[in-house]
Amino acid sequence: MPPVLLIDEIDRADEEFEAFLLEILSDFQVSIPELGTVQAVTIPRVVLTSNGTRELSDALRRRCLYHFVDYPSPDRETRILLARVPDLDAALAQQIAELMNKLRKEDLVKVPGVAETIDWAAALLGLGAKNLQESRELVFETLSCVLKPGRTVPVSAAKLPTGCLERWLEQCPAFSLKPVQTSARS
Repeated sequence: MPPVLLIDEIDRADEEFEAFLLEILSDFQVSIPELGTVQAVTIPRVVLTSNGTRELSDALRRRCLYHFVDYPSPDRETRILLARVPDLDAALAQQIAELMNKLRKEDLVKVPGVAETIDWAAALLGLGAKNLQESRELVFETLSCVLKPGRTVPVSAAKLPTGCLERWLEQCPAFSLKPVQTSARS
């Protein structure tokens, strides 16, 4: 079985690195001034990931097959949460996954990924949340786990679009919520 070379988030690399990568991908060798040419003993399978923060060069894209990986369904994200967050209750995991599914449909600059969902679930669990409906203030207070300030939307409850969280929560099964006042923090 050939080795795998993972180049993660290639779109965050500069164009010089992309040119360097093209040299590697063309002959599976690289020239290093201090060492000379280093050649791969076995040609690896190369996997590039990109978050789409910048356009990749035509030369690099011509050498790649493209496969889009979408966000997981709520059921799959629930299973991911249960596997990655020890002691997380299945019902809470499902509520979090369903809420994240709704949140990702909002017009955000940076849509939160599964890593943010895992962080948020761990934070909610660590703070004693048992149910999102019963822990609404905690939901507001921990939104910065998924809505990164400056990259998505303001995370203060007062600055969220009117009724946004309530709308998300109401769209998730088993939620019937009334607006809650959250305390302002400095």
